[in-house]
Amino acid sequence: MTHPEPGFGDAERRNAEALIRMALEEDLGEAGDITTRAVIPPHARGTARLVARAPGVIAGLPIVAMLLEAFEIADGWRPRKADGDRVAAGEVVADLDGDFRAILSLERTALDFVQRLSGVATLTARFAAKVEGTAARVLDTRKTTPGWRALEKYAVRCGGGMNHRIGLYDAVLIKDNHLAWLKAQGVVDPISRAVAAARAAAPAGTTIEVEVDTLDQLDVALACRPDIILVDNLGPRDLAEAIRRRDEGAPGVQLESSGGVTLATINDLARTGVDRISVGALTHSAIALDVAFDVSAAP
Repeated sequence: MTHPEPGFGDAERRNAEALIRMALEEDLGEAGDITTRAVIPPHARGTARLVARAPGVIAGLPIVAMLLEAFEIADGWRPRKADGDRVAAGEVVADLDGDFRAILSLERTALDFVQRLSGVATLTARFAAKVEGTAARVLDTRKTTPGWRALEKYAVRCGGGMNHRIGLYDAVLIKDNHLAWLKAQGVVDPISRAVAAARAAAPAGTTIEVEVDTLDQLDVALACRPDIILVDNLGPRDLAEAIRRRDEGAPGVQLESSGGVTLATINDLARTGVDRISVGALTHSAIALDVAFDVSAAP
């Protein structure tokens, strides 16, 4: 499976800038690092190594570089790895030297970013490995930490996954609640009505996706020819039948599987021939990767 480049771009940088500002405000307050200022003299020098304590996939190094700029010690930053690289336990990810007060004051904030994003990247890589050799692509969802979406979706790309829509603004996804409301208003064929309404209202080129949870609904949706049909909570047998019907009646429509996908189930889903598998767990259930700063004062 071909994986996209992670791409730490303008959206990720803006997200990081906002989070760095909030992180430093909550950690340093108005008084700053009162412990370090009391114990460590001005102009003391020190070094640090960013070390992986567990195997995984690294993400978040550009944010550390931005944090170092805020503390004016970016010149001492020497990464040995790049985001998206796999690391073994005990492997050095980066070296840092500079003002020892600054190193101690930024340590926790830097680790919070790297541990969280590396956790997302590592879990994504595990899911992506389960679909290797199939046509399926692993995608994230909007189940992200509020305020962290651009960065967590970046971490998904670092792990070899793909991004679903970024928010409610950049793609149409007609879900069961939309259809239920139309049905409650007496609409006989809510799927057709919703797809037609979306095509009429959305800007040209907008991806149109509709969610179904039965094969009967799938048949209706296939006749509408949206770009993507999300088949929710179908097991491998029904999903294989959905693929057969799609191939027979609307081969240009992509099918996406979703709903409680786990590492134990994703391969069976992928082997049906489905195009896309969206996994909320990539971001809502990722465990932080154990990464540490090994810090020492210069003699």
